[in-house]
Amino acid sequence: MTTGIIFDVKKFSIHDGPGIRTTVFLKGCPLQCSWCHNPEGQDPRPQLLYRPDRCLGCGECIPVCPEGAIRWEKDKVTTDPEACSLCGDCVEVCFSDAREMVGRQVTVSEVLAEVERDVPFYDQSGGGVTFSGGEPLFQPEFLLLLLRACKERGMHTAVDTCGHSDWQSVDDIRDCVDLFLYDLKLIDDEKHRLFTGVSNQSSLRNLQALSQHGENIILRMPVIPGVNDGEENLRATAELAAALPSLARVDLLPYHNTAMHKYRSLGRAFSLPDTQRPPDDHLATIAGTLREFGLQVQIGG
Repeated sequence: MTTGIIFDVKKFSIHDGPGIRTTVFLKGCPLQCSWCHNPEGQDPRPQLLYRPDRCLGCGECIPVCPEGAIRWEKDKVTTDPEACSLCGDCVEVCFSDAREMVGRQVTVSEVLAEVERDVPFYDQSGGGVTFSGGEPLFQPEFLLLLLRACKERGMHTAVDTCGHSDWQSVDDIRDCVDLFLYDLKLIDDEKHRLFTGVSNQSSLRNLQALSQHGENIILRMPVIPGVNDGEENLRATAELAAALPSLARVDLLPYHNTAMHKYRSLGRAFSLPDTQRPPDDHLATIAGTLREFGLQVQIGG
């Protein structure tokens, strides 16, 4: 039985495709975007989140840790990540929810049982199921089985992807996807490597191929001040998008730093701590630049 690892299921989502949707977040991503707002989705393995501001200092987690990874240090509870085996015993005894396991192994049937509860909302609103991440194509076999199961039940399906994958994995899911929410971050390959850790060449090739096959695509461009909102990248993005044979519209997604607490909980540094949300007038200017190329543009997902 094929299983996969997910880290969240968001009910009543209205920004991940048409209508009221259920968004299933698959764990694992080949990119390490400096602005990522789901850092817990990057590592494909389950992870332990620790929120020190919620810790009551009761010490109940210390004796239950089989690896001795949790101890008192300078009047506070600390965890040695190298010694932690991610068993989750400490989470079970944490009354204040300072500790949380992120990522659980599930079967296709378990995911379907969860999303099928919302079918009445899909039917009333024209919604459905969206698979996001992380990067859903990081688990291609599991994603394909999930999509097939949803289509067999008549659900509208969307995949939120950066497209960093081999074409075969993308081609395999095409017939089961009603809408691709395609993340386009930077056109310049060198800058893309700098801010995401990988080349954008497979992403651009797969985008072109999907469009040539006539797939329903919405380009999603995160607007990161000082990273990809310059004139050169905007015009290069517009030229690429305008040349696609099939494209519904471009969505501009304003950057926000509300994920900073997630990085702290994972014991990681946040790369863009001083970057702020782009002003509305700047977003309007960007939208205007893209519309000059005949593109339909929407601010927000």
